[in-house]
Amino acid sequence: MKLRPARTMRYITSQAWSRYSVKKPRKNFIKALPHTSLLIFRMGVNKPDYDTVLTLNADHYIQVRSNSLEAARQTANKYLEGQLPNNYSFRVVTYPHQVIREKKRATGAGADRLSQGMSMSFGKPISVAARINKGTEVFEVKITGNSTSIAVAKEALKRASSKISGHYSIVSKPIKQGAAV
Repeated sequence: MKLRPARTMRYITSQAWSRYSVKKPRKNFIKALPHTSLLIFRMGVNKPDYDTVLTLNADHYIQVRSNSLEAARQTANKYLEGQLPNNYSFRVVTYPHQVIREKKRATGAGADRLSQGMSMSFGKPISVAARINKGTEVFEVKITGNSTSIAVAKEALKRASSKISGHYSIVSKPIKQGAAV
C-alpha cells in the first residue's frame, strides 16, 4: 500500500498513545515498532575550532515522519559536502519516536461494505514520527564563521526545510570559545 500524504498526520491533535516498553512488555499499547528511516544523526567533521552554529527551528507545533527527516538530512548533507568538504559538522537534533497507526482501507467496488472503519480505536503501526514543538531545533550546522560558509549553511538548511512539512526559521548564533563541542 502507498504511503499516505503528510497532510493527514502532520498536525498534533491529541496526546500520544504509542507506548512501547522493552522492560515491561505487558504494558505495551502496540506489539512491534516499525523501523525508522533515519539512521545517521551526525555528519561532517567534529572539530573544536567552529565558531558559528546555525539551527533550523520550527515555527509551530508539527509532527514530521522519519522518511521526510531522512530526505531533508540527505539533501542538506549532500549540499554541505559539495560546498564545504571537511569544514562543517551537521547534526539531526530531533528523534522520531512517535508511532503512527492507520486502519487499512479497501478500495474499489463494494468497498463501503467491506471497510467499516477501525475495529477498535487503534490501527496497525505503519511508521514513526517526531513531534516537534514550537521553537524546537530540528537540524544544527556548525561552521567557521566567514560569510561564504554562512551563506552555504543557510542554503543547505533552506533546502532541508523544503523537504519537510511546516514552516521553519534559520537562527545563527556564535559559539562561545572554551565551551564543550
